[in-house]
Amino acid sequence: MQKEIIYETYEEEGQQDSFKVVSKRILKWFTQNLKFLFIPASRLDDLTIRETEYEMTKSKRKFIRRLKSVLTITGILLVFFVATLAVFPHWISTYTFDEVLGLYSNDWEAPNALHPLGTTKFGRDVLARLIFGARTSLTVALPAIGMSVIFGVMIGVIAAYYGGWIDALIMRIIDIFLAFPALILALVFVAVLGNAFNTGPQIEYIMLAWGILGIPYYSRLIRGNVLQAKELPYIQAARVSGAGNARIMFKHILPNVIQPIIISVTFDIGGIILSLAGLSFLGFSDYRMIDWGNEIAVGRQFLYTAPWASLWAGLFILLAVLGFMLLGDGLRDALDPRLKNL
Repeated sequence: MQKEIIYETYEEEGQQDSFKVVSKRILKWFTQNLKFLFIPASRLDDLTIRETEYEMTKSKRKFIRRLKSVLTITGILLVFFVATLAVFPHWISTYTFDEVLGLYSNDWEAPNALHPLGTTKFGRDVLARLIFGARTSLTVALPAIGMSVIFGVMIGVIAAYYGGWIDALIMRIIDIFLAFPALILALVFVAVLGNAFNTGPQIEYIMLAWGILGIPYYSRLIRGNVLQAKELPYIQAARVSGAGNARIMFKHILPNVIQPIIISVTFDIGGIILSLAGLSFLGFSDYRMIDWGNEIAVGRQFLYTAPWASLWAGLFILLAVLGFMLLGDGLRDALDPRLKNL
C-alpha cells in the first residue's frame, strides 16, 4: 500500500511538472508572437518559409497530376513505342536492313509464321519495313522541327523587338510563304534540289524543305508574345540597367515566352510525319530509305488481294501522329496558365 501511494504521488508530481513545462512553452510562444496575434496582416517567418516550400511542392505535384490523364498517358506510351522502334530497329526486327531491301519471289504473301504481317512487293517483310520506317519518320521530323524552331524563334524575336520597317519586311515575307500550301512548296523544293544536283528526291532535301516551311509559322507564333513581353516593367528595368539588345531578347524575353513553342513542337512532329507520308505517297521519297507513306503507295494497287501491305503502314502512321497529338494536348493542359482552374 505504501509503495502504491508513493507511485501515485510520483505520478501526480510528474503530471504537475509536465503541465508547468507545457504552460511555460505556451506562455513563451504568446509573448514572442504578440505581433502575429494582434497586428493584422503580420506573418511568422517560419510559417512563411514552410508555406513557400509547400507551394513549390504542390505546384510540381499539380503539374505531374495534370499529365496523369488517360489520354496523355496513352500519347506518352504511343510516342515511346514509336521511339523504341526508331532507336532499336536492328534489335527488334528479325531481318536486317539489307534483307528488307532485297528482292524475293514471294510477292504479296499472306501473313504466316515467317512473315507475321505478310509480304509486300518483291517479297519484302511488312513488319520489318514498318519497324525501319519508324526511324525514317523521326529522322525527318526531329531535325526539320529543330531547324524550324531555331530559325523561326530567332527571326520572330528580332522582328517583334525592333519593330518598324524590320518587322514589316520580315512579316510580309512570312505572309508570302504562309499564303502557299505547304505540301505544294515542299514538292517544289524537293524537285528543284533533286534536279539541281541530279540525285532525285533525297532525305536531306525533304528535311530541308520541311525545316524551311516551318520557319514562318514559329516566327509568327513567337512574335505576338514578344510584342507583349517587351513592354513589361522588367524589360524596362533591364534596359535601364544597361543590358544590350541581344541580352534582353534572348535572356530576358525569350525564356518567358517560349512556352507556346514547346507545346506546338509536339503537335508539329506528328504533322511532319503525316506530311512525309503524303510526299512519299506522291512519289517523292528517298529510294535508299524505308518510310510508311511509300509502303501505302506501293500497296494501294493491291488493296483487295493484299490489304495488309497498306493497312499496317496506315495504322502505324495513325499511331505515331495520334501519340504526338495527345502528348501535345497534355502538355498544353499542364503548362497553359489559362487552363489551370479548369
